[in-house]
Amino acid sequence: MTLESGDMRAQIQRVFENLGAVAKASGGSLQDVVKLNVFLIDLTYFPLVNEVMAQYFREPYPARAAVGVAALPKGAAVEMDAILVLDKPATTSTKSKAGKSSKTKSRR
Repeated sequence: MTLESGDMRAQIQRVFENLGAVAKASGGSLQDVVKLNVFLIDLTYFPLVNEVMAQYFREPYPARAAVGVAALPKGAAVEMDAILVLDKPATTSTKSKAGKSSKTKSRR
C-alpha cells in the first residue's frame, strides 16, 4: 500500500505489475485485458505509458483511454484500471438427488 518511489517509468511499471497480479489472482493474465483506462496527472507521459506497455502486452494491444486528472490518491502520478475477459469455460459435475450427474459450464 505504498507508492513506487522511482521515476515515472518505474511508477508505470509498478502499475502494470500490480494489474498483472490482480489478473493472475482472477485466473487470467494481462493478455486477457481488453480495455485499459490510464489516469495521469500529466498527459505528456502517455507516450511513456505506451512504451512501457509494450513490455507487458503483446499485439494486438487492448483498447485504452488516457484521462488527465488534477490529482490521484496518495499523490500518485499514474493510476490504471482494466477490464479482463476470461472466457475459459469451467465445467463442474454435480449429482442430483436421484444420483444422476450433470455438467454445467460457467463463464469466468
